[in-house]
Amino acid sequence: MSERADPAGSEGPAGAEGPTGPAGAASGAPVSRTHERTPGARELRAAAEVFALLADPTRLHLLWLLTRGEADVGALTEACGAARPAVSQHLAKLRLGGLVQSRKDGRRVVYAMPDGHLKRLVVEAISRADHVVSGEPWHD
Repeated sequence: MSERADPAGSEGPAGAEGPTGPAGAASGAPVSRTHERTPGARELRAAAEVFALLADPTRLHLLWLLTRGEADVGALTEACGAARPAVSQHLAKLRLGGLVQSRKDGRRVVYAMPDGHLKRLVVEAISRADHVVSGEPWHD
């Protein structure tokens, strides 16, 4: 893959609190990008739902495009090469699943993916696929 996005350094959603935000405020411990606790059944189900939404190549492509910044349906359709109705349906599923957000900008609907965890997950999945396809050696 010739284009590589690096939103891994991106911060979380706009308005998110700093390093001692809500989760770390009570204990005074900084909030980590990873949550070092054993997941329960609810977390595992929620993660499986995310992976189910990522399991479609068109949806994964749309999410990868959104790691680079917000875009409207027209730009996403052009960039991913799928039919506009299909792109709209995929974006609706992603929005209903809570993976993307949308806002009106005049007559356009603009989509964004403000979740830093999801951005890093998408970029890492695509980077891993790049290794599988290219035969490039694994690394950390």
